[in-house]
Amino acid sequence: MQSLTNISEVKSLLSRHGFSFSKALGQNFLINPSVSPRMAKACGAGKNTGVLEIGPGIGVLTRELAALAYRVAAVEIDSRLLPVLNETLADFPNAKVIHGDVMKLDLQNIIAREFGGLKTVICANLPYYITSPVLMKLLESRLPAESITVMVQKEAADRICALPGTRECGAVTLAVWYYSIPKKLFSVSRGSFMPAPKVDSAVIKLDIRKSPPVEVRDEKAMFRLIRAAFAQRRKTLANSLTAAGLTREQTISLLDKAGIPRQSRAEQLTLEQFAILANQMPDV
Repeated sequence: MQSLTNISEVKSLLSRHGFSFSKALGQNFLINPSVSPRMAKACGAGKNTGVLEIGPGIGVLTRELAALAYRVAAVEIDSRLLPVLNETLADFPNAKVIHGDVMKLDLQNIIAREFGGLKTVICANLPYYITSPVLMKLLESRLPAESITVMVQKEAADRICALPGTRECGAVTLAVWYYSIPKKLFSVSRGSFMPAPKVDSAVIKLDIRKSPPVEVRDEKAMFRLIRAAFAQRRKTLANSLTAAGLTREQTISLLDKAGIPRQSRAEQLTLEQFAILANQMPDV
């Protein structure tokens, strides 16, 4: 079995299949031999587990997952990698590659079809450009998965795992905390990839909540409110929330009723405070 972390062997493999890297797809393949085993173990893959992987690349993480899990279903958008994966996963009959765009596929159906009643976890090395959209789809779909373990840009990891109400917090941070409990596991240097990106990465794990930590009358309305608040995060809430369809007078009234200072900015509010505001909002 060839080593998928040996640069010369990886280059030979890709050359045999006429593969060239796509900047548009943000392709950077792991060549650090210690990272994939750590990710596979951290995600909770086990003999009674089904793992949904997103973006297997040449299969370096897929093989580690398949060595631990009962079954792995790996979603790959790049058709040029399918013959590569056929070769690199030949020794793992419990690993199946599904060609498609994770943003368009019915992941509920894939999990039901591939894993049946198995405990399910999600593991991925996400391209930087699509980190937030993929995470939000995975969370909003309320998939029957216990956790999501992903490698992302270090800056994104810091933002996603930030505590609500702190300076690093953003709209995605609050959404992640609503659906899960995030934690940063370990950092990965840029030299761990081929080609090397310009930034470092980090592996994070989101443990899916059985129920949200706050009660809201309308989830969509709350997240519209959050997005509007962070869209102009330098402005005070009294000014920025007019983008959510409220008048300035309505916004000030809501803030006063919730006991939130009018000069507050989005990053200063907790998820609980946004829930209070959303529950008081008029239908607009």
